[in-house]
Amino acid sequence: MKIAGLILAGGAGRRLGGVDKALLRLHHLPMLAHVMKRLAPQVDALALSAQGDPARFAGFGLPVLDDGGHRGKGPLAGLAAGLAWAAGAGMDALLTLPVDTPFIPADLVRRLGRAPAVACHQGRVHHLVALWPADAGAALGAFLERDGPCRVADFARALGMRPVEFPDQPDPFHNVNTPADLDAAEARLKHPSP
Repeated sequence: MKIAGLILAGGAGRRLGGVDKALLRLHHLPMLAHVMKRLAPQVDALALSAQGDPARFAGFGLPVLDDGGHRGKGPLAGLAAGLAWAAGAGMDALLTLPVDTPFIPADLVRRLGRAPAVACHQGRVHHLVALWPADAGAALGAFLERDGPCRVADFARALGMRPVEFPDQPDPFHNVNTPADLDAAEARLKHPSP
């Protein structure tokens, strides 16, 4: 099975003062570098979903996907671009991951198993840490054309997403959303658990 990875970096980083989280320094490296290091060995191809000037990511060597025709639809717009890219590259599935989750397991793809599957930790579903069938683009396109809110959880439910529990401690899907989260992530990198 060929699996593509998509790092979602389209958020505004408001709780961190409007910073570009992908470029936010964590333990001397951009957040994106931490996520790439953990994700790249697990997938056959890797891309980044981000808005704005893609030149700011030139040093990372990743294709940068734009939300295109679904702008304003949140992370589902990034997923739509990623599914089109993955299907066009002949992939079977697409793993999505937010750029602010630098502690994902080194065996995330293996543990998720077959698509569609979503990671959970202590009962919390991490809808953007998920393995999507690469041929789900048409279903997502139809979902995005509907009236009403476009929530990732709703599309995942419609697709029959299978939850996979990760009992790892500490939380492998810790999001860096606030200055306190950033401090906690720094401490975790300086003093890793055995």
